Amino acid sequence: MRLSLHINGRPREVDVEPSQTLLDALRETLGIFDVKEGCGEGVCGACTVLLDGRPVSSCLLLAATTAHRAITTVRGLEDDGELHPLQQAFLRHGAVQCGFCTPGMLLTGVAYVQGHPGADREALRHAIEGNLCRCTGYAKILDALEDYARETKRG
Repeated sequence: MRLSLHINGRPREVDVEPSQTLLDALRETLGIFDVKEGCGEGVCGACTVLLDGRPVSSCLLLAATTAHRAITTVRGLEDDGELHPLQQAFLRHGAVQCGFCTPGMLLTGVAYVQGHPGADREALRHAIEGNLCRCTGYAKILDALEDYARETKRG
C-alpha cells in the first residue's frame, strides 16, 4: 500500500506492506537509521519517535496508522543545522556513551520537557522510565535533562 508520511517536516511517499511496522518502514524502506531497533517489544525505548509530538515505540505501530501524521526522529530536532538545546546539554554533560539509547532518550526528554518546563529530577527520571540505557547509569542523562528543563523554564 502507498502511504503519505510526514517525516521531520518533509512529506515522503512510501510503499509498505499492511503488516509492516513504522520502525521497519523507516529503517528498511526509507533508510532512516537514526531510529534504532532494540527489543522489538516496546519496552526498551530505542525505537522511539515522536508521533504528533508524543513519544511512541515505532516497533509497535503499523506504518499504515501513521499516514498524514507528523513523525519526528532525532534528526528532526535540529534547527537550521544547529543541534537542539537538549542535544547540546547531552554533549555538555557527557550523557552519550555508545549512543544506542540516545535518540529515544532525546525524543522522550524533549516531549516531556515541552509539556513540563522546569521539571525536577524525579519527574524527569519517571519520564524516561521506558528508555533503557546499559552504559551511563542515567546520572549524566538526568543531569542533561535537568539542565534543559531549567533552560526551558527560563525561556
